[in-house]
Amino acid sequence: MLTILFSCTNNDTKTTGSTDSSTNTIKKDSVYSLATVELASPVEQNIYNGYIALKNSLVATKYEDSKKLAAALAISLKAREGCENTAVTAERIASAKDIIAQRKEFTAVSSDLIALFKHAGIKKGSIYVQHCPMANNGNGGDWLASESKIQNPYYGDEMMECGAVVEEIKTTKEL
Repeated sequence: MLTILFSCTNNDTKTTGSTDSSTNTIKKDSVYSLATVELASPVEQNIYNGYIALKNSLVATKYEDSKKLAAALAISLKAREGCENTAVTAERIASAKDIIAQRKEFTAVSSDLIALFKHAGIKKGSIYVQHCPMANNGNGGDWLASESKIQNPYYGDEMMECGAVVEEIKTTKEL
């Protein structure tokens, strides 16, 4: 019950993968592969696509790309009532001084969005909650992915496959 209460709540917008500076949405022509997950809410789809693009840029250890993608994600999060605090955290990723600081803040964004997407209407695909026990100085870190293959955003190519799938959030039948 607390998870629902503290997760981002509902509103509506739309997006598509690389950032478009005029609209701050994610376009499908992004260098980073986008979600193969389809959500019922266009606002949540926009947030999910932005999150996956950010996660993929952290996996690729692309500091500058991560800054831009985090800024776009913050805008998407502000469009959804209840996600204002998560938007502030995304803004900290956008203004972080290095990739290490970005990855540290990514933990909080991931935690909030895991709670959100556990209660989202999934029309197509599965969302995988993945965990690296070594992230954050051994405190661990979770993230979302559209595939079960581990691609660690906390370490990138240093330890690309460190982690495991801990949960699969599946298509909602009632949609």
